[in-house]
Amino acid sequence: MKIGNVTQVLNRINEIEAKFNFSSENDDKSFEKTLQKELQPTKATQNHDNKKTQDVKAILQETAQRYGVDPTLVDNLAKTESNYQTDVVSSAGAIGVMQLMPETAQELGVKNAYDPRENIEGGVKYLKTLLNKYNNTEQAIAAYNAGMGAVDKYGGVPPYEETKEYVAKVLNKN
Repeated sequence: MKIGNVTQVLNRINEIEAKFNFSSENDDKSFEKTLQKELQPTKATQNHDNKKTQDVKAILQETAQRYGVDPTLVDNLAKTESNYQTDVVSSAGAIGVMQLMPETAQELGVKNAYDPRENIEGGVKYLKTLLNKYNNTEQAIAAYNAGMGAVDKYGGVPPYEETKEYVAKVLNKN
């Protein structure tokens, strides 16, 4: 739920309370206060999210080592792509921790891109392919973001601002 939507709902609730002369003298009992309280993440939710992130990081580490890819690079890539979120979908349709496009996932043998293990397996496998193809980490990361066609066309990191920022972020250069 977007904050703007919550604000609209709260404003409407205040209008209704005023219309019916609803007394909300006791803040603890007001609906607005209750709703705001409910919107705050609980410790249980935070602990679950932390555990989930730790699980994802363990899979990233294990998979990076298996493919002989720098685990820090893989971790930075996953953080940049999805912030370790397993169920995120980008506006372009990229899915999961490693933000695999459906076509790429299929080519890599990923049957369920929402499954963190499969998604990470596919993403690290793809990254390894790019590292081998370009023998240059910056170009491989740029290709992960903008596609091999763009890197091939420009003979290196394409001049796209988004891709240049992405490469710098993944390589911790900013």
